[in-house]
Order: sequence, then structure tokens, then C-alpha cells
Amino acid sequence: MKTQELFNVLEAHKDKSLLFEYAPNLLVGANYHITEVKHITIDSVDCGAQENSWKETVIQLWESPSELGKTEFMSSYKALGILNKVGKMKSYVSNAEVKFEYSNTNFHTAQLFVNDFEIRGNNLIVKLAVEKTDCKAKELCGVPEVVETTSSNEVCTPGGGCC
Repeated sequence: MKTQELFNVLEAHKDKSLLFEYAPNLLVGANYHITEVKHITIDSVDCGAQENSWKETVIQLWESPSELGKTEFMSSYKALGILNKVGKMKSYVSNAEVKFEYSNTNFHTAQLFVNDFEIRGNNLIVKLAVEKTDCKAKELCGVPEVVETTSSNEVCTPGGGCC
């Protein structure tokens, strides 16, 4: 999801509570705070010696240990207010990919991308997911694309191409 798309979703649902699902059926606690917004420029060289650059917006979520029993989630309106205040200080790149940085005692620190969102009752649930690493220079490096098949009638055999 791009940064502007996130802002549009928050604006459209500013009357809703804002929840984050960091793994299937696991929510960031209601005691979360938005503690930092990073405007990141990536300037890289991949294994095929190709230069790449792009921008990301990384929003850090932190659960306050002093608010462990909290049950009321931040509203989309409040989150939008925080993000807009940041935008007045440092402008956003509206087409930058948005990610959320998060961890807790049972989940490693990760930058999670927005996979989807869902409205459930009075809640806007932003569904986060881990992005897998990948080779950007597959053709140059001779890395074959793996094609996964899902036919239930198929039998996997060595050299059959299905495994």
C-alpha cells in the first residue's frame, strides 16, 4: 500500500478504532503508540550490478508497558492527526510504499507491509504481513523462476517440476 492510499483509508474511516493485525489473528495491543515516522530513501545495488532506488514511509508502533490493560484502541482520526503533524514537519512521498515497524516479546522486530485492510464493526483492521526477500536480478544471474502448482491430483516425483 502506498502512503497516500493509507491516508485515504484512514480519512474514509476516521470514526473507527484503528487496529493492526501483525500475524494471522494476532493484534498489536490497544496500548500501542505511533512513536516514529521514517521517510526512507533506499539506494541499492543488486547482485546483478543493477542500481535501484525507491522511497518508503515506515511508521513505528510501540506497545507501552505502563498501559498493559488498555482496551480502547487509538482512533483512525487520532492516527491521521499524528501523521498529518509529521507531514507538516517533513513532507511525505505519496507514492512511497508504507510499512509498519513493530515487535513485542513474542514477535521479532520487523518492517511489515500492508497486505490488506478490513472493516469489522467499528474497527478498521490493517492487516500486516512479512515480505519475503527476493532476487531482483534473476535473469542476469540465471536464477530460474519457481512455478508452484496446486493441482490436488498431481503426484510429485523427483524431476517432475512440481516440488
